[in-house]
Parts: sequence; structure tokens; C-alpha cells
Amino acid sequence: MRNLLFFDSMVTPRIIVFIYWTLLAASAIGGLVILFSGLGTMRYSFFAGLGIAIVAPVVFLFLALLARIYCEVMIVLFKINDALQDIRGK
Repeated sequence: MRNLLFFDSMVTPRIIVFIYWTLLAASAIGGLVILFSGLGTMRYSFFAGLGIAIVAPVVFLFLALLARIYCEVMIVLFKINDALQDIRGK
């Protein structure tokens, strides 16, 4: 309890894992929405719908990679903070 009250340890690195899984789920939902939108567009224009359906997995992978990079950068910043705290303590 003392660690939380006096900011001796960080809570945010544990929250970043939750944020990553939330962003990953959001990118999966976004990819599925784009995919079904493309399939629905095929009713009016086959090639436009096919193009959208082909782009959907690429968008999902891009968003998942972007979420991973963002969360890794945040974790690296907290690890730098921990290393600086160790150096200051010596």
C-alpha cells in the first residue's frame, strides 16, 4: 500500500497490457467492419467490394502493429524510468 501512496512503484505498466489487448480487439473489430463493408459493397460493384475486402486484413495488421509499437514505446519509457531510479539509488 505504501508503494501506491508514495509513488515508489508505477501502476501504469500493468495498465499498458490491458490497453494493448483493448487496442488489439478494437483493430480486429475494425478489420471485420471493413471486411463486411466490402462484402456488402460487392452487391453494387464487385471489384470495388473485392478491393475493400482485400484491404481489410492489411488494415487489421497495420492497426495491430501500430498498437504493439505504441505499447512497447510506453513500456520502454517506464523501464528507462526504473533504470534511472536504480542508478539514483546507488
